[in-house]
Amino acid sequence: MTESLTKHERNLSAIIHASTFSKYFIPFGNFIFPLILWTANKKEYEFVDYNGKQALNFQISMLLYSIVVGLISIPFFIGFLPDILDGNFFGMHRLSDFNNLNIHISSDDFRLGRWLWPAGITGVLQAGLVIVNVVYTILATIRTNEGQTFKYPFTIKFIK
Repeated sequence: MTESLTKHERNLSAIIHASTFSKYFIPFGNFIFPLILWTANKKEYEFVDYNGKQALNFQISMLLYSIVVGLISIPFFIGFLPDILDGNFFGMHRLSDFNNLNIHISSDDFRLGRWLWPAGITGVLQAGLVIVNVVYTILATIRTNEGQTFKYPFTIKFIK
């Protein structure tokens, strides 16, 4: 596949991979722009067809992994919801005591810390997914522009 690649094919494939960064400017841009570029050129160039599928499958997989990581934290938040809604959670007994705000933080009973554990763990996992997405997208863009085929890791093949 890489023997007779034109500069146009390599550039178009690299642009498909790089266009996934548009998600930081336009909602769902990481799906829209690669999909438009891929569908417009997939029948004409085999290399572009391969890279379009790779980019879209990787972006769909990353979205799925992100949703799963977010769903994992829901039971923890539901479990701590009664503590959060408790009137004494932040040191406020009743709304009438609002003028006498007394926030008491004790190292023995730090319920806010227990509540933030799932958010912290989920946040670290989400940050890891962002880093994986950025690093592998940059690698795919560079390698594709050089005319090499690139296969993303951790990818589920939705588009075959």
